[in-house]
Amino acid sequence: MRRTSPVCQVDPGGMWAVTRYEDVLFVMKNPGLFSSEGFKVAWQPPWVGYNPFANSMLAMDPPAHTRLRGLIHRAFGAATVARIEPRLRAVATELTNRLVEEADFVEAFGHPLPAFAIGEILGLDHALHAKFKRWADDIVSITPELPSPEDAQRVRTTLAELTGYLMEVIAKRRRAPVDDTVSDLVRAELDGQRLTDAEIVEFLVTLLIGGLETTTHLLSNSLLFLADHPDMMERLHAEPGLISLFIEEMLRYDGPVQTLPRIATADVVLSGVTVPRGALVLPIVASANRDEARFKDPDRFDLHRGSQGGLHFGHGVHFCIGAALARMEARVALEAVIARFERVERVPHELRYNRTLTVRGPITLPLRFIPARRTGQQVS
Repeated sequence: MRRTSPVCQVDPGGMWAVTRYEDVLFVMKNPGLFSSEGFKVAWQPPWVGYNPFANSMLAMDPPAHTRLRGLIHRAFGAATVARIEPRLRAVATELTNRLVEEADFVEAFGHPLPAFAIGEILGLDHALHAKFKRWADDIVSITPELPSPEDAQRVRTTLAELTGYLMEVIAKRRRAPVDDTVSDLVRAELDGQRLTDAEIVEFLVTLLIGGLETTTHLLSNSLLFLADHPDMMERLHAEPGLISLFIEEMLRYDGPVQTLPRIATADVVLSGVTVPRGALVLPIVASANRDEARFKDPDRFDLHRGSQGGLHFGHGVHFCIGAALARMEARVALEAVIARFERVERVPHELRYNRTLTVRGPITLPLRFIPARRTGQQVS
């Protein structure tokens, strides 16, 4: 597509796919021409009904987006990342105990770690971690195409259940505030007015989905790569200082974010093709990050490539506010796994990936974990 049809209509629904780096970057840099209300079109089709995720700041443009974004800087700021890192590191070490011989990495580690982090930040009940994943999986599975009646009902039930739970949390914080993000949002004022319960729910759903699903997939994609490339596992085991470089290249090479839907607000020409006003535009981030015109030998995993220019966290006004948190979580997770295990191996199993427009990762990931040999120093 990049070579012959870099901007073209695709199924489902005749969306306009954009595949070249420069075009994807142009879409992200110009919110006036490409509205983020594309998220609402993609995530709130008629069969869904109300979806708080589709009505959040992700689906807003400046200036409304700018005002709301300022309210959640504390939630994902440097101080929060530094505050939870020691606890997250202890949890990561503990979770490696679940990776005994053969285990499903997603269930045993890839989901519980980011669920703990997001639960800590939002002040949500850690006993609900399993529900976090089900809620996130169902919401990101939404597409404009009508699914089976059973799938449609499951998604609508999930939205009602999640919204009801968060409304209960908000009501409790209004009665008795504590030191957490929900209480901060309850107290926050925007242009002299408090946020409504619906606005807070939309915030919380965005933070829950954005902080959970993507990090789980990043960790799973990383472990799958290490299982297929034991030489890289051996290198990181010998030089843990390279783990941060590994994460940056993994984000480009096989990152969790695939697309960022937009709506064209006017007729726009991209790569010689006119995208009509009102069209649902699908800039394919995963393709941009493998564009031969931007990255030399893009299908080769290069630890020392550097992250400059990668679009995995978006760009401009919608640059991912949780980027620092995601990087820290991935680093802490991989440091714990690589310190504990000499290598990981695939086991006979058909890999199934989630079916979404926006993110990608395995639903389950059974792997075999071979402990590191203990020499002199004890591996923690």
